[in-house]
Parts: sequence; structure tokens; C-alpha cells
Amino acid sequence: MKILIQNGRVINPASGLDVVGDVAIASGRIIGIQNTPADFKPGKTIDATGCLVLPGLVDLAVRLREPGYEHEGMLESEMAAAAAGGVTSLVCPPDTDPVLDEPGLVEMLKFRAEKLHQGRVFPLGALTRGLEGQVLTEMHELTEAGCVGFSQAEVALDNTLVLQRAMQYASTFGYTVWLRPQEYHLGKGVVASGALATRMGLSGVPVAAETIALHIIFELMKTNGARVHLCRISSAAGVELVRQAKAAGLPVSCDVSINSLQLTDADIGYFDSRARLNPPLRQQRDRDALRQGLADGTIDALVSDHTPVDEDAKTLPFAEAEPGATGLELLLSQAWKWHQEQGVPLQRAISVVTEAPARVIGNTLGTLQASVGQLVEGGVADVCVFDPAVMWTVGAETLRSQGKHTPFSGYELPGRVTSTLVAGHVAFERSARH
Repeated sequence: MKILIQNGRVINPASGLDVVGDVAIASGRIIGIQNTPADFKPGKTIDATGCLVLPGLVDLAVRLREPGYEHEGMLESEMAAAAAGGVTSLVCPPDTDPVLDEPGLVEMLKFRAEKLHQGRVFPLGALTRGLEGQVLTEMHELTEAGCVGFSQAEVALDNTLVLQRAMQYASTFGYTVWLRPQEYHLGKGVVASGALATRMGLSGVPVAAETIALHIIFELMKTNGARVHLCRISSAAGVELVRQAKAAGLPVSCDVSINSLQLTDADIGYFDSRARLNPPLRQQRDRDALRQGLADGTIDALVSDHTPVDEDAKTLPFAEAEPGATGLELLLSQAWKWHQEQGVPLQRAISVVTEAPARVIGNTLGTLQASVGQLVEGGVADVCVFDPAVMWTVGAETLRSQGKHTPFSGYELPGRVTSTLVAGHVAFERSARH
């Protein structure tokens, strides 16, 4: 179908484009930005007056909950949530059941996602078989099946020799290792260490759990040249170590979650299990450093860390509740809020959820590489139309995800996605009543 998006403010951070105009789409591609062909006759017109027309969002941390955890999320419900949040490309970790450590499982997940036509799924393969930290997976076969990198998800490696071998192997073939920096023994608490943890009588995770892991990762990178993406950095000390590593020329990138960017451990309140998260919410100084690190480019991308959790697993005493929160539909509103409240340049605020995370995925995108996370003539038509004037309240009735739990429940957020296109197909369109 030929589609014309009219009168929107078109923003493409990769090129610095920021103009009011039309976007013409045909055969799944953008054929004109501001210069619609004279003979173009659209089958559908989207009025974007007063809205931002953006590249489809790229989210580097999304649990789809299939296979194995269908009681917490179905592929259909979570891909629908992605489209409602303007997310057209997403990376999913390998901690499904069974674990994504076999090519057939990866191919089946991608096949099922493609049939829905609601977004692109880029799986991470397991770094070790069963995420057990003992035997490396067949990384080449998993890459051939569609994996964009290799991860232990939330399962910390306690064997540095295995990590070294995994990074050496990945480096040899140019694969990226995705790691959440957490020392195996120190990272087993349920909140961030500090006065609040002590007062509440909850086991804490010290900043050292992150920094010790970072030191190990960076020292190994110096010897084997592996490319590493750090998932969901959470502390001021961690941000500084990443800044130093980048200054030293190490091939490292990292992301931060919307939860750590906007909240602190004080938001746990009176044992609110909706704020039971991995990594745990830290103190205000950490949040401030994360905001600054994202603004100055030390942190590359902002992620939703979408982890739908069902009612039974969340409505438990804080320490027993399953960690995780729904976030896909909040990602762009949180980026917009960060832009508004912190005075971050608009191009940067859009970049961290579009072209910057696309660069993290990098050459594994193949023929899509030149246009995912961007709006360019001739490029794939992954487009998000966002109304910045709308205010909406986060709640179970306003979320399409099967998981309804988030520490932002009851918050009023600025801006909302009105339409999402994936390869020129309308994957989502919000009705007036929503």
C-alpha cells in the first residue's frame, strides 16, 4: 500500500534532519521526504499535524516470554505492545525455556514473529549451553540462524576462564558479547545496598557487584579484543568506568533502562514489589550520573528492559516477588520526559532510542543496516508517529502488554504514539478513544 504521512515534524537524528513536511511510502520503502513524487497517489493518508514523525524505535532489552513463560506474556501480546510503543525492532535475551542455545529454537522464534508483521525480532543466543556457565554454545550456527550477539541474560558467570574463552571465540569471528555486569556472589541481593536497604531489612547489592565485573570485562577485552555491549548499567561508578574504557579505545557500548534513568531506591516506598527490578534501583547520585552519561554519549542507548511479570509472581513479599516490569509502551514517553525535564537536545533524546541502538546491533542487520533506526529515502519504512502534546496515565487498562506491573503505574507521562509502521505496513494505529 502507498501511504502518505502529512504535515508532521520529521526528525532523523542520524542526519540531523528536522523539518516539517510529508513522508511518502511505497512497497515498504520511503520514496520521498518533503519531495513527494508528482504521480504519487496514496491509498492511505495519515495526518501528522502537530506530531513528530520519527524512525521506528529500536529497543535492546525486551523479553517476549516465549517460549516457556506464556503465562507472563505471549508473542502476540508483547509484539502488539511493541507496536503500540513505536518499537519496530527489538532485541530479546536468550533466557527463555528452553534457552535459545540451539539454531532451531532461534529460527522458530523469528519465524513466528515475522508472521505477526508487527516488528523485527533480533534474538541473542546463549553464551553457554543452558546458560549454565560451563560449555560454550555453537556461536557460528546461532549467528547463521539469526542471532545478533551472545549473552548470559541475568545469569552471572562465576567462571572467569569460561568468560575469557567465550570472548576470545567471539572476537575471532567478530561477534558481540552482551553482558550485564554483575559479580556472581555480590549480585544476589534484592535492592541496592544503602541506608534504605538496611532500614527495610532487605539484602543489598553493592555497587562493587557492578564495578568488579566491569574491571574483569575490561581487562579481558584488552587482551582479546572482543566487542562487548554492557546491558543496563546502574551506578555512577559504573558510568565512570565505561567512560574511561571508551577513552582508552575499547570497543564497548552500553545501555541504561528507563527505570534506572527516572527512579531511585526511594521509589520502592513501602515494599512496593512493582519496583523489584534487576538491576536494582540505586541512589539519586547514581541516577544523576546515568542521566548525564546518556546525555554525553558515555551510555549509548535507552532501553525499556521490558519484562512482563504475572500477578501471582508480583503480589508477593518484596524479596520473594519476581523482578521485572513492563516497559515497551513507556519507552518513548520516558525519553521525551528526559528531554523535557533535563533539557537534553531533542536530537539526542530521539537518537538514544533509534539510530544509536541500531548501531549497537551493527553489521548483523545485513541489508537493513543502512536504514534501521533512520528515516532515509530508499530506506525501509519503519516509522513512528508521536504526539508530544498528549498526556496519559499508566495503568493496566492503558497497556497492551500481558504484563501490567510497572513502578510507573499511576504516573502521568507526556506524549504518546499514534501510529506505527513496519516496512510500510500499519502495525498500530491508536483510535481516538485511546
